Amino acid sequence: MHAPISPVFPEALAAQLRALLPLNAADLAAFRAVLQPRQLARKELLLREGEVCRAAAYIEHGALRYFYNVQGEEHTGQFFFEGEWYADYDSFLDQQPSAQNIQALEPTRVWLLSHSDLYRLYEERPVFERFGRLMAEQAYRGSKARGVELLNQTPAARYERLLRERPQLVQRVSQRLLATYLGIKPESLSRIRGRG
Repeated sequence: MHAPISPVFPEALAAQLRALLPLNAADLAAFRAVLQPRQLARKELLLREGEVCRAAAYIEHGALRYFYNVQGEEHTGQFFFEGEWYADYDSFLDQQPSAQNIQALEPTRVWLLSHSDLYRLYEERPVFERFGRLMAEQAYRGSKARGVELLNQTPAARYERLLRERPQLVQRVSQRLLATYLGIKPESLSRIRGRG
């Protein structure tokens, strides 16, 4: 029997960290030591509503979405792809049950950074406090932009913006899920696409 092959820490993540933070080799080694790889199957949940979000996830390959169940219907909040981080930030910060579900849209490898390990890094290696602040700023900006978009744009305008700014969504996400993201029914999305 062969031992399972240990996943290789993604160089893209190391490069991302170096671009954000003045890291030395020991800092990067400490960060690598606390990350845990996890492989998710298509449609597998990384977080289920009611659970506590105990880790932030870096996506090495694949895609995640978060969604809410509202009166038996799924409402997609956002999609995340390679090189992006995601956590239900409210649940992660407060270690309280989440209202979100986080699901893999395709076979996905993530690297998990636990809440306890992140806070230990803050104490032992203060350079990572900047990393935490940048994650918080990104979460805030994304949430604010999403709220403004839903309040101020028509579904057709939201779809046009999506085509311009995130064309990979149309290629990698089903029409049904795109519709839940845009806040419309799949038939309405079909009509919008038919006009284009």
